[in-house]
Amino acid sequence: MLALGFGRHQIARMVDRARLHLVHRGVYAVGHPGLTRKGRWMAAVLAAGPGAVLSHRSAGALWTIVSGDGRVVAVSRTAACGRRPGIQIHRVQLEADEVTTVDGIPVTTVARTLLDLAGELPRARLERALDEAEVRRLGDATPLRELIDRYPRRRGTRTLREIRADHVGAVMTRHELERRFVIFLDDHDLPRPLVNHQIPDIGECDIVWPGARLVVELDGYETHGTRRSFESDRARDRALQVAGWRVVRITWRQLRDDPRQVAADLRVLLSAPG
Repeated sequence: MLALGFGRHQIARMVDRARLHLVHRGVYAVGHPGLTRKGRWMAAVLAAGPGAVLSHRSAGALWTIVSGDGRVVAVSRTAACGRRPGIQIHRVQLEADEVTTVDGIPVTTVARTLLDLAGELPRARLERALDEAEVRRLGDATPLRELIDRYPRRRGTRTLREIRADHVGAVMTRHELERRFVIFLDDHDLPRPLVNHQIPDIGECDIVWPGARLVVELDGYETHGTRRSFESDRARDRALQVAGWRVVRITWRQLRDDPRQVAADLRVLLSAPG
């Protein structure tokens, strides 16, 4: 505001007249003090100074891979910074490919967020966060496995590596997952489908039974592991439903952990009229 030509006394009058509401030192809400959660996150990032980004549990809440973030906002920055009430500031090394922007808020990428959470969360909660990231198909140009190799001695990295090893579907290629799905169908005497079939005006779908008007999308491989893919996939699901197709999403973990139930569900869907 000083750079825009506002004097200190003018700023003080605006505060007195409730046109500006102090959130943090040097950070104001304009017009009213009722900030949304994203507003609180952005205010904390601004208060922490240049180069600061939302991180840890607050970043996890923004990415919707952990529930709730408390009233203390977590931010990270490379340079040292003084204390700010209501803000937990982490001084860490952040590379350019570990930060991004969501809704105008500088934030650690999904992979970097998971790496940071690995040092804070119990194993069960960390595994749920990884599951959420996989289900929502959130991914980055620099995948999590590269960050694990980049920071092998960080707290929680070993646990994160073990969990990822169990999440076979998270690193399985599209071709491998499709091949295993066809083997699964043969093992359960289910009819073979069309694979990577083009549906007019819709596009390519993973698994298609035209007679039953049934489409199965196989979730969990990296080729669809981005936020944009998550949104476009849901839009395509909606278009398929409008066109009279039924859409079912199946993950590698479901095939591995509960194959009988998946097979039973598919058998009912294939026997029912489209």
